[in-house]
Amino acid sequence: MARITFFSALLLTLTSFSLSLVRTPNFAADINRAQQLQGSSKDKRDSVPAGYVAAPYYPAPPGGWVSSWAAAYAKAQKVVANMTLAEKVNLTTGTGMSMGPCVGNTGSALRFGIPSLCLQDSALGIGATDNITAFPAGITVGATWNKALAYARGVALGTEARGKGVNIQLGPVVGPIGRKPRGGRNWEGFGADPVLQAWGGAETVKGIQANGVIATIKHFIGNEQEAYRMDIIPHGLMKAISSNIDDRTLHELYSWPFAEAIRAGVGAVMTSYNDVNGSASSQNSMMINGILKDEFGFQGLVMTDWLAQIGGVSSALAGLDMAMPGDGAIPFLGLAYWAFELSTSVLNGTVPLNRLNDMVTRIVATWYQLGQDQDYPLPNFSSNTADPTGPCYPAALLSPTCVTNQYVNVQSDHAKVARNVSREAITLLKNVNNALPLSTSASLKIFGSDAENNPAGPNACTQRSCNTGILGMGWGSGTANYPYLDAPIDAIKRKAANVTYYSSDSFPSGLTAAASDIAVVFVTSDSGENQYTVEGNDGDRSSSGLYTWHSGDTLIEAAAAKYATVIVVVHTVGPILVENWIDLPSVKAVVFAHLPGQEAGDSLTDILFGEYSPSGHLPYSIPVAESNYPSSVSLLGFEFFQVQDTFSEGLYIDYRYLNKHSIAPRFAFGHGLSYTTFSRTSATITTVTALSSTPPARAPKGSTPVYSTSIPPASEVAWPTGFNKIWRYLYPYVDDPESITATNTFVYPAGYQTTPQPDPVAGGDQGGNPALWDVMFTISVKVTNTGTVAGKDVVMVFVQYPSDNPWDTPIIQLRAFEKTDTLAKGASKVVTLQITRKDLSIWDVVSQNWIIPVSKTAPFLFWIGGSSANLTLACESLSKTCSGGRVSPVVVPV
Repeated sequence: MARITFFSALLLTLTSFSLSLVRTPNFAADINRAQQLQGSSKDKRDSVPAGYVAAPYYPAPPGGWVSSWAAAYAKAQKVVANMTLAEKVNLTTGTGMSMGPCVGNTGSALRFGIPSLCLQDSALGIGATDNITAFPAGITVGATWNKALAYARGVALGTEARGKGVNIQLGPVVGPIGRKPRGGRNWEGFGADPVLQAWGGAETVKGIQANGVIATIKHFIGNEQEAYRMDIIPHGLMKAISSNIDDRTLHELYSWPFAEAIRAGVGAVMTSYNDVNGSASSQNSMMINGILKDEFGFQGLVMTDWLAQIGGVSSALAGLDMAMPGDGAIPFLGLAYWAFELSTSVLNGTVPLNRLNDMVTRIVATWYQLGQDQDYPLPNFSSNTADPTGPCYPAALLSPTCVTNQYVNVQSDHAKVARNVSREAITLLKNVNNALPLSTSASLKIFGSDAENNPAGPNACTQRSCNTGILGMGWGSGTANYPYLDAPIDAIKRKAANVTYYSSDSFPSGLTAAASDIAVVFVTSDSGENQYTVEGNDGDRSSSGLYTWHSGDTLIEAAAAKYATVIVVVHTVGPILVENWIDLPSVKAVVFAHLPGQEAGDSLTDILFGEYSPSGHLPYSIPVAESNYPSSVSLLGFEFFQVQDTFSEGLYIDYRYLNKHSIAPRFAFGHGLSYTTFSRTSATITTVTALSSTPPARAPKGSTPVYSTSIPPASEVAWPTGFNKIWRYLYPYVDDPESITATNTFVYPAGYQTTPQPDPVAGGDQGGNPALWDVMFTISVKVTNTGTVAGKDVVMVFVQYPSDNPWDTPIIQLRAFEKTDTLAKGASKVVTLQITRKDLSIWDVVSQNWIIPVSKTAPFLFWIGGSSANLTLACESLSKTCSGGRVSPVVVPV
């Protein structure tokens, strides 16, 4: 989401309706270019390319037909049946930007015990408040390849959210997936692969919701670039970037993690800012009604991202359930697309009453599903101020005063969880002659400002919108305030006695290096959300590219020219180019510490000094050059009316593209070294379910709540007598509601219908047809620690389709992984991995179903290894044999 302060937004509203919300570009240059582009090329720039269609899908499927939600829907039905129109509308609409304690606040239905619901950032901690834990970012969790740690972090996040009185936590993130390596918010997700991303998202959802907190999976879907992501205010002046995605790619890549989160029972989905195939995500009927609610069987609520709603009736009909933060075309003016406007639309018959009933039923059912009717705390903090008292509604000109912050400490022992994640994510890319681990008696020369804290304090920059000092998280709404930030230099000094620190990012002159000196160089690469521009980077790494910031490459090269042994430590949001220095003889070791959060120091020294063996693995590939990627994943610049981002590479992103084109990466997806070594032997494969091309037929939907279809009395949304209005607060009440009459003038969207769609053949339960998760094969392999110290190994299984497969598929695709517990020297563990029907299936755009390309003569190959390039052991589906010493199916790294 994009969160902005009241005063900054008011200024922007008065001066420019778009600057902080869409991008911070050079508008003079952009407008000049736009004028040059007008004329014969205008139609080309406006149009979504042929073949990319946002087909209509109406009406919105009602929730309540999935058995695991039946009890919650039964409770919700009894409540909603007795609600007034005002109470229903109240729960669907936010109260307005900065009109409550949280970043998002709904209205309430107090007669039924339902309070104003608190929606709060972020995916790595409770945003904009105190006494919380600043956990490692999603990309760091992905680098652990540890499902149990992802769950533990989710549990801790949920515990803290509940302790602060947050009803709906705005995380985790599984979109973007990292299609564009320069993309600004890739670090909030778990990695550039749908299976890795899905496991990270699903385990986090389970952990958060174990505490009764509603998790939000976001951003649905295709938001792979920050620049031009939003529809310029006033809406229609320039449309948000359109992510043009074909149906198969949507299913096999971008929606895969969302389906897994829905299968895990996630309570909320947030739509993205961008259009999909020319239709805004917040009112894209195919995406919300067709994919999320019908095919994926999503039973919870669908909300907008902040200020992403661009229509009232249109978004309601397309399946939106909650508008956040509630404001209309221009924030802070008391305008809304819903609230009083939704009341009007129901009274005049434009929005069917059954659609409103389903909206509010989904919200109330989710509240019951997570048990929030049972002694759930109210918010005890304010995201608007750190003061103990202040305005209840900061965006109102006149507001009553409230207790704003009770300073409740919810940290418990979560620093241990954070440290475990940060440590286990640390990825050792290079370690020549066992340069690591370091001795505590070594003479250490530390270089780079990334080793220390920001001198102004770790929270000095709003939502971390600067790259000063240690980089523990990116910037934007996906951040949280640090309770403290353990800087690497402080942790190093706690471990070692002979440490000299040079805090500048320029190499000092006149240094004399002893032969025994070891240089440790800290460098960074940062990115974030689009409402801030940091050192010329407008969210995406548009200015820095994939190089280190602050001339980090130059600092490394200078250190390598002076010292015989150089250790490089990188804190980064994603892949960087390392070719300027990776092969320098002095660069003996390279460590990626990703984005470690508050425990940046001790988690790093745990690895540097050998208390633990590194076990992190890259959640993306590191290429030799940016040109190794397809041109279609480059950042896009200004286009008149709408930027068209066509996903023409299809399924081929990251390692999939490199493999297809035999491009050797510098470090492969999944690469990661250890201080010990492991063998993988005695592999076996067992058939669990016989292969069939199509899954068993789905079951029909169960029943859904039924309500009266009579339009309620207009008096239900009349202003209550003596009501004391707060200006700018968004209410469901209407002036003179009795004057509202039915209208026949509204033009409904193309393809709109009220007759229910046939049940999708690929649906049937949360996530889709439950048969998709039938286990087809189990693969077991014995992992033995053959080295000299204890450590953990990651076993990955990549699927290669039969050679006679008629579909174009990537050479290999990650389909399963498991991380061992710590194995002592000489110890062994048998790891068993499951391969499901979905893992072997291809989305057939004709039959709209998942199909396994079953072959009687050519087998599926299941490649077992520790990265996408470390593959010599494979099992075959037909012969049920496994063998090592095979030729890798893909090109090996440089």
